[in-house]
Amino acid sequence: MKRFTTSDGLSLAYDDQGEGVPVLCLPGLTRNMEDFTPLAGNLPRPCRLIRLDLRGRGASDHDPDPVANYTVPVESRDVIELLDHLGLDEVVIVGTSRGGIIAMVLAAMAKERLAGVLLNDIGPEIDAKGLGNIMTYLGRTPAAKTLDQAARGLARFYGPSFAGVDEAAWRVWAARWYEERPDGLHLRYDPALRDAVEAGGAAPDLWPFFEALDGVPLAALRGANSDLLSAETFEKMKGARPDMIAATVPGRGHVPFLDEEESLDVFARLLDAVTA
Repeated sequence: MKRFTTSDGLSLAYDDQGEGVPVLCLPGLTRNMEDFTPLAGNLPRPCRLIRLDLRGRGASDHDPDPVANYTVPVESRDVIELLDHLGLDEVVIVGTSRGGIIAMVLAAMAKERLAGVLLNDIGPEIDAKGLGNIMTYLGRTPAAKTLDQAARGLARFYGPSFAGVDEAAWRVWAARWYEERPDGLHLRYDPALRDAVEAGGAAPDLWPFFEALDGVPLAALRGANSDLLSAETFEKMKGARPDMIAATVPGRGHVPFLDEEESLDVFARLLDAVTA
């Protein structure tokens, strides 16, 4: 794990492994770089895989002004500063959920830095049901006291939308999302992220940002059971970008793990398009 310092003084953690086309992985709202461990272990093409913990998540510093700075524009600025720190003119972005929104905003802010984009279960319309489900746990200390208990809870919560994922697999994911201490489980992100989301109000119209991706090699994945990216929105995305490499991942909700056959195929096809 490496670190760099943002223009407003926060130390952010990132991982940088491999050689080839640089690919920057941006995680979801409450997630961290470990969400991309399945992809890192199953790369269909050699590449330089860079994984970032957004501010307030994982091993990155918490922000002293969360409402002002746990926002997509600030997080997008952090991404540009990371690219500058690494001396990279452009990267392929794999954006999961919130990370995909950042990728769309970057298309409007600094399109020349995008070599390609893969949107993982996110689009320009966010389903209210999925957002409501996120708000049931966002920023709240889990009731489970151990990772084993958390795994059982995750299996119950996600079981209906993630076919064939057993409790042992959820135990691995629990360790990525929570830290077990003597007094119980702790979130691996700043709980004040909830304050920022609540202060942000209604989501803006994201279609202009999606449209800003015009000319950028684009791929998208949707979990077949997703409650955040509807099938209708996914079809509208494909209609707006007929060249978009797209696939629906069976047996997955929000979000696909990125190690599924469909996910790896889409990722490989995107890299082929970028390097063509």
